[in-house]
Amino acid sequence: MANRGLALQTRANWLTDITLFLSGLIAAVSGIYFLFLPTGGYRGGRNPYYGITILFDRHTWEDWHTWTGVAMIVVAALHVLIHWRWVVAMTKKTLSVLRGAGALSAGAKFNIAINTLVAISFTLTAASGLYFFFTGKTGAPFLFDSTTWDLIHTWAFVALVGAVAVHLAIHWRWITNVTGRLFGGGWQPTRVKLVNAETQA
Repeated sequence: MANRGLALQTRANWLTDITLFLSGLIAAVSGIYFLFLPTGGYRGGRNPYYGITILFDRHTWEDWHTWTGVAMIVVAALHVLIHWRWVVAMTKKTLSVLRGAGALSAGAKFNIAINTLVAISFTLTAASGLYFFFTGKTGAPFLFDSTTWDLIHTWAFVALVGAVAVHLAIHWRWITNVTGRLFGGGWQPTRVKLVNAETQA
């Protein structure tokens, strides 16, 4: 039988990624709930969905959305730290290309574009989410009013979901390969390391 052991760094990458994915999935599902049910108030009978329960009550959905969002921010920071060498290397290489020195493959350019979109949309989603976390639903204006923050949060979230879907598709082979090896054998850490497409220049 082939050795199914994985490098400890690869295992750490996988655990970080799966935690980020699961927290993001719950935050996304709860975000979709609020996208279609933006208000829970009775509003004098103008809200036909007042009191509706979809799996959980509205308060529970709010808790799921809030705390999985916080978890995403923490794990995403760890994710960036793990891949910091790649971030620095690709930033330098991209700047060199923009200055006319060197070149990037079409695949590398597309990967950078998607990762940049993920980073920007995630940052906007996180920043607007933290605004509501610290100020409440009708918090005091900070840079923008609460309506603008809500629009930023909503559409940055939509962009993030789309960008992450493409990101997963790009790295799907790595995901299935590592997951299969991780659960296909016992704990056998080795020096053999699967190459994550993210680490390729």
